[in-house]
Formats: sequence, structure tokens, C-alpha cells
Amino acid sequence: MADEDFPQHSLLSLSDELTCSICLSIFDHPVTTPCGHNFCQQCLLDTWKESYNCPQCRCVYYIKPELKKNTVLSAVVETYKMRSTCEAKTTQYLSGGMAESKTTTDASVRCDTCMTAEAVKTCLTCMASYCAEHLRPHRENPVFRVHQLTDCVDDLLERICPDHHKLMELFCTQHDCLICTLCFQQTHKSCDFISPEQQRAKQESSLRQKLDFVDKKLKKNETVLSQMEDIKLALKGSATTKKKAMANEYQQIRDMLAAEERAAMSVVDQELESSQTKLRVLMKRFSENIDSLSTSKADIQSLLSQSQKIYFLQVSLNLPKAATFDPYTPRINLDSKLLTANEEFAVNLKKQMNYILSQPVNARLPIIKTENIPTVHPMKSAPPAAKADKVKYDKKTSQKKIFKARQHPEPSKIGMQKLSYSMENLLCDTKPKLRPHLSETPSEPKEKTEMMDSPTNLIGEKRHNLLKYGTAVSFDPMTAHKRIILTEGFTRASVSDQPNSTTYNDCPERFSVCSQVLASQGFSSGCHYWEIKIKNSNFTGIGLAYGSIDRKGPTSRLGRNAQSWCVEWFNVKLSAWHDSNEVVVTTCTNPKRIGMLLDCSSGSVTFYNVTERAYPFYSFVFPFTEAVYPAFWIFSSESSISLCTNCSP
Repeated sequence: MADEDFPQHSLLSLSDELTCSICLSIFDHPVTTPCGHNFCQQCLLDTWKESYNCPQCRCVYYIKPELKKNTVLSAVVETYKMRSTCEAKTTQYLSGGMAESKTTTDASVRCDTCMTAEAVKTCLTCMASYCAEHLRPHRENPVFRVHQLTDCVDDLLERICPDHHKLMELFCTQHDCLICTLCFQQTHKSCDFISPEQQRAKQESSLRQKLDFVDKKLKKNETVLSQMEDIKLALKGSATTKKKAMANEYQQIRDMLAAEERAAMSVVDQELESSQTKLRVLMKRFSENIDSLSTSKADIQSLLSQSQKIYFLQVSLNLPKAATFDPYTPRINLDSKLLTANEEFAVNLKKQMNYILSQPVNARLPIIKTENIPTVHPMKSAPPAAKADKVKYDKKTSQKKIFKARQHPEPSKIGMQKLSYSMENLLCDTKPKLRPHLSETPSEPKEKTEMMDSPTNLIGEKRHNLLKYGTAVSFDPMTAHKRIILTEGFTRASVSDQPNSTTYNDCPERFSVCSQVLASQGFSSGCHYWEIKIKNSNFTGIGLAYGSIDRKGPTSRLGRNAQSWCVEWFNVKLSAWHDSNEVVVTTCTNPKRIGMLLDCSSGSVTFYNVTERAYPFYSFVFPFTEAVYPAFWIFSSESSISLCTNCSP
């Protein structure tokens, strides 16, 4: 065997001699130079561009030599390439193991007797592989009939038990290892065993399950990644939209400031023109006085130069009226009240904007809304201070009632209020909204905010006194969030865990962030009453909202903006919300039926806990600027809201 393989191994060891010294690869169409060196034909021709010399010994040829193919070397190179390819395949098979096919495996197993021929069978009794010639005794001699023959096995040595040197034919399920029959009789007596083929089948099944699991995870991750790409694009579009909106707002601010500047400059120009007109009138008068006085001076000088005594004595000269006028320099300054007010406003506006812009962004909005703005100068005159509110108690209801006196701003606050309103007009582009006289302020006691007096006379009355204002109300499906489910003729609303995209199409009126819905009916006048049944009031809210409430933004939740009012049950806490201000209410924690009385004339809405009688537990008082709609919020899938249809008169 060694003699037969020696030429092959000797040939494979000649890789250095069969390598081109130019490209350092095996010769391709080798040619020989006159000096006896061999190169690839193309490599040598590429070096012969300007001169002809040998790249190895530097021998110079003055005439381009005639190159001829080295046929012997070409044959050796072809043989080398063929045998190196076979060697590479064999090495790949030995390193690849189970990755190769059965035919390749059989062809790579040699006979353990002759070591040259390919084996056709493996004897698990003899623990050896045999070719067809050396397998003949196993097939012809009856002595070998008990031997177990199988297909060729290339890893026969790995199947030998290292302790007993017998074939490992069993697999111990408790220790997860291959064992032989002696191992089973000695060490693994109490263990369960199966065949290696069965264990392989189990492992293949487990691996296929893991493969399916990994495939599903990969698909989910790819889906999430795709969704995140969509979110990325949506965020980019949203950022562009918000930048345009903010740029528009800031441009409006610049336009308003420019208009305010032009108006202030116009006041200065008007004041200058008025002052210059006064000066022109006075200068004309003084010029006339100078002319009359100059004439009188000339007449006096003429008389003094008169030589005739009689004529001099007979002539009399009277001074003009200008001589009796005492000349003065007038005091004309640009100090009118309007000009001074504009000048002070510009200074105070600058100070106020510096104060606001020096604060963090999150703290600027409350600063703009408050009236306690620093660095503002008061006006010189103001109406008298406001009288104190009168507080009386109703003996029938034992409730505190507040009677508001006519309010007059204090002298020290007029300038601040004026500047506050100017800043709100400037920064919000809206007129200053009046605050409800019973709204919560930090200085008010807690009992005023938890129970507010209703503007009507129905508090403490029986339920039928409220039902005479009953109004039929139904949900508006065009405003319902995609998770809201409307049933029973649009009078019952619940929330689903999955959005209902097939029933609800996208439209500008639909809420897209919070699971909210408005009623179809809006009210701007009159008195209206309706009732709501609540199943599991946890995570629900009811109230009112303007039709202009935001439907898409993060501030679209009821009570978190200036366009909505609501009472909200969140876990075990009941709160009243308006313009992101929260008032905790300690009554009516778990109601079954809620009544709402809306009085548009007085601008109020009162919430009642309806049982046999109607007990008010909270009221909002606010001025109407547009029609209001009943509004509802549902978050928990276990909760639902039903509009009662028996409230109509």
C-alpha cells in the first residue's frame, strides 16, 4: 500500500516546483525560456512590454524569443491538479462527516484487510470492514454466519465502548450516552434504554420543533422590524407636520410682534408730527414778533438820527404788542400717555418674554396662563379694590353658597392683568378666557372644589324634577375610536382589545389615541338632562367637550385640554378634570347610574348619582364659546356605558 501511494504523495509534494514564480499559482499553459526557466505563458507575455528578459535569472534577450509549450510539464501539471482535487474531496469528506451522502461515505471506507480496495460491508462482530474479496469467508463459511453484517461504517472506532471494547448498541435515556451490553449489565442495570436509531429519531423530531419555533420567531422579529420601519417613517412624517405647525405658530408670533412694532412706531410718528406742528405755530408767532420788533427798532433808530428838533419833538412812537410779550422756550416732549404706555409695554414685554424663555419648556405654559407675572409695572390709577365674597349657608340644604361681589382689580394688578392678556393674545392668538368663578385655585379650601353649587334650583329635588329637562342622546359612530364597539342602536358603548378596522374607516372626526366617543347631539342653548348606566365604573369617564376638541394628538383625552370637562373613575379614585387640572372627589365612588344636567344659559353642568333620588356630587361652571357635546371615555374591556332612553319627557 505504501509503494502504491508513494508516487501520488511524491507528486503532491511537488507543489512548489509546479508553481509559477510570477503569479505564484500552479502553471497554466507553461512555456520555457531559452535560459531554461518555466512560466505561465500569459504571465511571461505580460512582463514583456518594453524589454525581453527572464523574470527569474534576469537574462536579457535583445530579440523576443520564440516561446514553445512545455508538453511534459503540462502533463505533470494536469496530473497534479487531478490528484489534488481528489485529495481535497477526501479531506472534505473526512471533515464533513454526516454532511456527505451515503455513496460518498461508502466509497471513502477502505478494507481493513488489504487496505487498498473499498469496503462493501462492515462486520459488527469482528469490528472491521471488508472488501468483496475478503468478505467471502463471512458469506461462504458457516462459522461466520452468526456475525452481524451491516453497511459500511466509517466511524467504527468511535462506536467501541472504551471500558469493555465492545460495540455500543444501546442508548441510556437516563444518562444520555451510548452503552454496550456489558455496560447495561453492570453500570446501567436500573436504567432505561432504546436503540441509537430511536434516539436519533427523537433528537431529529426535537430539532425540527426547535427549527419551527426559531422560524416563527424569525418571522415575528422580521414583522416587528418591518413595523418599526413603518413607525420610523410615520415619526418622520409626524415630525415634519409638527415642524410646519410650530413654524406657522412662530411666524404668527413674528407677524403679531411686527404689527405691534408698526403700531408703536406709528404712535411715535404721530406724536412727533403733533409736536412739530405745535413748534411750527409757535415759531411763526415768534417770527412775526421779531419782524414787528425789528420794524419798531428801525423807526426808533430813524428818529434818533433826526436832526430837526421840532419834528423830533412832535413825533410819537408806540411800541408794538409784541413788546409786551415775554418770550419763552416752550416745553414740548414726546411724553404723551399713549406713547409712554407703548414704551412701558415694550419694556415689560421684553422682560416677560425673557422670564418665560428662561424657564424649562414644560414650565412655560402654566407661567403664561397665570396672572402672577413678575417684573410688571402697575398703572397710575385704578378702580377701587374688589369687595370680599359673601358666604351664606342654606338652612334647608346645609350647604355653603358663595355670592360673588362685583369684581374690581386691585391697583397693583391692573398692569399685570393687561400684560398677561397681551401675552396670551400674543403667544396663544386667542382672547383671554374668563375663569369659572368656582374653579379650583391653590388658595381655595378643599370643600369648595369637591362640591360646587349648581346654578339651578334642582339640587335636592326628586328625580322627576330633572326628567322634565330630559333629552334623548345617542353615540356618534363617526367619532368612535376603533376599539369602541357601539350596539343597541348606538346607545351602548364598550371597548374591545382589538381595533375594529373593518367597520370604522379613518376620518378627521374619529378619535385615534384615546378610546373615546362623542354623542351625536350638541347643545348651545337651553337646559338638558340625560342619564348614563355604567357597568363597572373602573377606568371610565363622562363629561362634555367642544366639537373642536383634538381627535388625533396626545392631548385629546377628556379633561386634558381646555376644550373638555369630565369626571373620571380611575381604579378606586374619582377625579374631576379640566385643562389638565385635577380635583379629587371623595363621593360617588361606585355609581350605577349617573345623571348630567346641562344649563347653557348659566354655563354649568352638574353630575348626579341617581338612585331613588338624584344626589349631586360635582359641578363645572364655565362660559360657553361654542356648542358642547356629551363625551365618554372607556378603557377597561370589563366596563360599558349605556345611554338611558327613558329620560325624554
